[in-house]
Amino acid sequence: MSPTIRPGPDPSMANWVCNSRPPTQAPALFPPMSTPLEIDVVTAATLQRSGALLLDVREPAEIATVAVAGSVHIPMGEVPARLAEIPTDRHVLVLCHHGGRSARVTQFLRANGLTNTTNVAGGIDAWACQVDPSLPRY
Repeated sequence: MSPTIRPGPDPSMANWVCNSRPPTQAPALFPPMSTPLEIDVVTAATLQRSGALLLDVREPAEIATVAVAGSVHIPMGEVPARLAEIPTDRHVLVLCHHGGRSARVTQFLRANGLTNTTNVAGGIDAWACQVDPSLPRY
């Protein structure tokens, strides 16, 4: 016995898609974000002084070379296991060496409900150039 093949889409699915919401309303795949996805280091330094948490996701050897005073250190690979340590009631600024790892961590945190997180573009290298030139660069 061969299966019955119906032409076109499943009518019950088409009915659900067409009648579930007005055609002008887009589905809410992600919550609206009022927090910027990325900021520069000068803005990050200002926000940190105002109470934002600076989360440094570099490796311990990198932290030993240079770190921003007052930052919290959780290496990128440990973030999923240590998610509960990251506060949900503060703006979290995520920092790495140049901004690549911190961008990925920012996306991960947002996907896991920490929507008040922002990547710091340029990382510790830009911080040393633009915010605190006394910090060593590597």
